Amino acid sequence: MSLAQQYRLATKYIRYYFTAGNRHDVHSPFVFSLIEDVLLDKTRHAAFGEIEQLRKQLLASTETLQVTDLGAGSLISSGNERKVSDITRYAAKQPKFGQLFYRLAQYLQPKQLLELGTSMGLSTAYMAKAVPDAQVYTIEGCPNIAARARKNFDALQLHNITQVTGNFDTVLPDVLRRIQRPDWVYIDGNHRKDPTLAYFEQCLQYVHEHSLLIFDDIHWTPDMEAAWHTIQQHPQVTMTIDLFFIGLVFFRKDFKVKQHFTLKY
Repeated sequence: MSLAQQYRLATKYIRYYFTAGNRHDVHSPFVFSLIEDVLLDKTRHAAFGEIEQLRKQLLASTETLQVTDLGAGSLISSGNERKVSDITRYAAKQPKFGQLFYRLAQYLQPKQLLELGTSMGLSTAYMAKAVPDAQVYTIEGCPNIAARARKNFDALQLHNITQVTGNFDTVLPDVLRRIQRPDWVYIDGNHRKDPTLAYFEQCLQYVHEHSLLIFDDIHWTPDMEAAWHTIQQHPQVTMTIDLFFIGLVFFRKDFKVKQHFTLKY
């Protein structure tokens, strides 16, 4: 990411920070409960310590991997060899969002979860730990990164994760057919408008009324913002929540009027 891009993103975040709403600005009981029970929950679960200890080990690692980048490119390097520490530092979601996924998954209790973009598997681990009786499918384009993530899952003794390695464009249709009714889809791994919308459209064929779609880095570039705005306007979408770094998309039919919230987190 260039300095100009970083400056533009920082400017957007400052604007978001001072204009985003809170629990006093919403009249939806569902959203109010989500804020109270998920966004504002400060409980420190045992799983948080386990996963963050692993993060520390990865950040201190001297290991390097030969990578295949099938997305919009690395934020840190244009080469094929990358340090595990750099992948963890720049590609893994911050602890606060992994922990948000954990609380959100515990709150919604999804049974079939899908993630596009495994990376080191830290977000995957938060989801898998939150709902141990659920099945988490995670797709990673780079075989070496997928193999390293498997080591991380083994270290955390996670047994409810199914890994799929390959280009999203190639493997996503088969994975969706296998899952049939995903309760939760986290799309993180190709930060471009057209692929993001293509994955969204594919998922729409399988989602149900209580499914949740999560999109990563919705304000990363103007391209991603355009994708997010298109998603918000889709007729099947009944509500969205913009948390700046991620966007939540709901399809619940009991929301009579389409609503879009921007909430501080």
